[in-house]
Parts: sequence; structure tokens; C-alpha cells
Amino acid sequence: MPHHVGVRFAALQEAVRTRLWPLPVIGVTLAVIAGVLLPLLDGAVDEKLPDSVRNLVFGGGAGAARTVLDAVASSLITVTSLTFSLTVVTLQLASSQFSPRLLRTFTQDRFVHVTLAVFLSTFTYALTVLRTVRSPSDDDGGAVVSAVVPRISVTVAFLLAVVSVVCLVLFLAHLAREIRVETVLERVQVEACRTADLLYPTDGTVTAERGTPVTVPGGAAQLVAAGSGFLCLVDEGPLLELAQDADVVVVVDRAPGGSVVRGTPIGWCWSSGGRPLDAEVHRRVQEGLDEAVDIGPEPTQAQDLAFGLRQLVDVADKALSPGINDPTTAVRAIGHTSAFLCAVADRPLGDQVARDEDGTLRLVVRRPGMPELLDLAVAQPVRYGTDPAVLLRVAQMLEEVAWSTSRAEVRTAVRTQLGRLRAAVAQADLHELDLERLRKASGQVESTLAHPRSPTA
Repeated sequence: MPHHVGVRFAALQEAVRTRLWPLPVIGVTLAVIAGVLLPLLDGAVDEKLPDSVRNLVFGGGAGAARTVLDAVASSLITVTSLTFSLTVVTLQLASSQFSPRLLRTFTQDRFVHVTLAVFLSTFTYALTVLRTVRSPSDDDGGAVVSAVVPRISVTVAFLLAVVSVVCLVLFLAHLAREIRVETVLERVQVEACRTADLLYPTDGTVTAERGTPVTVPGGAAQLVAAGSGFLCLVDEGPLLELAQDADVVVVVDRAPGGSVVRGTPIGWCWSSGGRPLDAEVHRRVQEGLDEAVDIGPEPTQAQDLAFGLRQLVDVADKALSPGINDPTTAVRAIGHTSAFLCAVADRPLGDQVARDEDGTLRLVVRRPGMPELLDLAVAQPVRYGTDPAVLLRVAQMLEEVAWSTSRAEVRTAVRTQLGRLRAAVAQADLHELDLERLRKASGQVESTLAHPRSPTA
């Protein structure tokens, strides 16, 4: 059972990454602070600046300072509006062209966050400094006041405007790259592999008992969902401690990413000693489950191993739809799917199980194994992909997965999906040349399955 430090913090970090507002809000706050403090610094050091520095900072009067600050503020709010408009257009394109599930990938783009933060911070800073500029004709209660021109502050505003212009150019270049399907697929694959590294590190600290499924006894008590939505996270540490203290076995029967409905079963618990479960213990376990499980309006990648894989499959399905008909994109999506599956093929996927030191079962959290992941990766592309290139790429993916693992369970799953592929090919109306290529590719998968690689290969 993986015991990740700060599971709740990781979930919070995932939530913040997918929001556009946190970094810009921080930038605006810092801009207000700088806009208040820098003019105070100006008042203390402006008259003491050496000539070499005075020649570098702003040298105009109050009217010129107001013009500069007003120009910076008005232009930056316009640029910010343009940036938001382009971002919205990109989100619409990603939703319609690729998949609605990819919107989360675009909204967590750190480059967009930083760009918006720079623009809004520059706008806010210019406005804040503008309030400190005074002309000699300004009066306060009839008394003529001397001119106040915060030279360093105006110079900083000018530099921020230059930085904003550079950011705008870089943002346009970045946006042009981000809307390319190759970039989208690569980012999804990288995020999916990162999630796999967190859930199933390669240091041997994770155990799975896929071959020995836990049987729920007849007298087990049901644990129900506290809300409706998607199971986003299971904080396993508190659940394990509760199961040990109450001497019970807890099974969370829904994997993260699955849909749940309020009041319906999502788990089971029973006494580890075989005696009837006390009602008070059942209530404690139910309350502990409610606190340890996060249910949200949409799936997240925090603990959902299939989240990225589902996105890749969605892109392939969308490309194979009659309205788009882009088999090349589908082939590339299947290629990234294969890269992810090969990366996790030899890992101990499956239900996460925690036991006491004496081997007593305490906690089971359902997780997808390679058979489920392979089914997700193959079923829909084979169902919708009548193009020979797509079917051929699926066959190559099965061969690559078979080569990447020595686990008997995974190889059995590959053989099952190969049978599904052959059935789809038999029903498709294909040219004899295409059928010959597919038969050859299927034979290569069989050959790879018949000669498993060495564990040291």
C-alpha cells in the first residue's frame, strides 16, 4: 500500500494547477504592495541619486509620468483581454477538435498562468503608482504642493511594460505550439506517466494482490457514498489506522475516477475475527470513509491511473468520428497510448492492499490492473477504427506491450485483446493487401507472446 506524504496536499496542488486565477491573484497582490512601497522609496532616495543613475531612470515631469503610467495601464488591460480571448478560443478548439477531457490539460498550463500574472500585475502596478504622481498646480486645502514624480517607480513600470510585450510574443508562439495535436498528446502522456510514478514507484514499495482477489463475506456491512460525482481521492493512511483500531477489514470498491451516487454502496467492512460487526464500529468506519474520500464534480489525475489513458483514447475516438475522419491523429494517439502502457506494463498494478505486521488484511482500495487498462486502450479504437492504419497500429501496440513485460497476467490480457482485434478485422470490409498486413502483424504479436523476453532484457 503506498503511503504518500501529504496526500491531501497533493490533491490541493492538483486542484490549484487547473485554475487560472491563483497565480494572477498573487501577482496582483504583489503589484499593489510594490506600487505602495516603491514611491516611498522614491521619496527617500530620489534627491540623493548620483548622476550616473539619474540619467538611467525616468527624467520627465509629473505630466509625462502620468502619460507613461496611463499608457501602460490602458494598453496592458487591452492585451490582457486579448490573452483571455485567445485562451478561450484555444479551449473551445481543444474541446471540439480533440476531447472535452483535455480542457483540464490546457487550464493547468503554467505558461498561461505566468503570462496573465505579468499582464495583470503590470496593469495594477501602473495604476497604483499613478495615484502618487502630483503636479505643482495640485493643491491640498488651498496650499500649493510641490511636484511628486516617483522616478524609480515610473522606470519600473516602463520595464514591466517591456517585459509584458516580450511575454505577449512568447505567449503567441507558445499558444501556436500548444494547440498542435502532437504537443497535446505528449503532455497527456507525460502527465499519465507521472501519475503512475506516484502511485506505483519502481522502488518496490508498492504491493498488489491482483492474483488473489479479496472475497467479501456474506455478513459484510455496506459503506455508502456521502455525495454524488466522481471519486477523486482516497486518503489511505487514516483508513488504515481506523481499520487497525476497530479490528475490521475495509474495502473501497470503487477506483479513483469512477462515478458514485450519494447513498449507494462504494465499499464494505467486516470484522477481521469473523464475529458480527458492531453497529457503533460500522458508524465509525462510515464516518472515517466520508472524511478519507474526496468526491468531486469531475475526475482528477491525483490518483486516477486511467485518467491520462482515457484522454488519449478520447482523442483517437474523436479523430475517427465521421465528422472529423482523421486516422493519422488516431494513429499518433494510439502510439502515445502504447508508450504509456509499456511504461507501466511491468509494474505491480491492481488493487492496493494493506496488512498488519502479522499479515492480517486491513484495507483494500480498488485500482485498475493492466487487463482493465488494455481493455480501455483497445476496445473503442477497434470498435470505431475501420481504417487499416488504425487497426495495424493497435496490433503494433499489443506487440509492444507484450515485449515490455514478463508478467503472465499482462500477456494473457494481450492475447485477449488480440482476439478482439482479429474479430474486428474479420468483420471489416478491407482489401486483401490490408488483410495480409494485419495477419502478419497479428502473427508478430503471437510470436512475441510465445517468446517472452528475459527479465534482464
